Amino acid sequence: MRARMALLQAGVDFDAHEITLRDKPSEMLRMSPKGTVPVLVLPDQRVVDQSLDIMGWAFQGRDPDGWWGRAQSALCLEMVGLNDGPFKQHLDGYKYPERDPLRIQPQVHRDRAVACLLQPLDKLLCSQRFLGGSEPCLADLAIFPFIRQYRAVDVTWFDGQDLQATRRWLVAWLESQLFQRCMRKLTTGSTQQF
Repeated sequence: MRARMALLQAGVDFDAHEITLRDKPSEMLRMSPKGTVPVLVLPDQRVVDQSLDIMGWAFQGRDPDGWWGRAQSALCLEMVGLNDGPFKQHLDGYKYPERDPLRIQPQVHRDRAVACLLQPLDKLLCSQRFLGGSEPCLADLAIFPFIRQYRAVDVTWFDGQDLQATRRWLVAWLESQLFQRCMRKLTTGSTQQF
């Protein structure tokens, strides 16, 4: 999701191919043997197979609105690091408790995710509209899809938490033209992305 949104925002044309991870296409595995998504195959056949790397590639020389630049602040980099590190680990434990080798209760992961990212994010968003300040930036795109996933586990519980600024930010992204374009791109299927 975040790689697609970055490609769209940067104006990079691409085809998106949905796959079932239990049945990975041999073409995808040939291009990226590690077998994870996303995979971006560039016109020269080079492969970029990390979502943050795809986001960075998308904005190389294509950042007239400053999305990349605003995301390079220490605060934005710290928030993305929290998202991609402990928050994603707790999100996985919350969403997929059966996969947790330590068998930690999903509510423990849920609460730790709040403490490690959602509370600092909410505090930040109480004083500014986006992670980059008054304008959106790549850090918003890097984090938004994971907050969306987290909320989806238990919408009623999430919406009952004292995270009003985060909920406003999330709803704004869910209603954004960029997200709507991304969702339409999922159903239509020119760089190639799996």
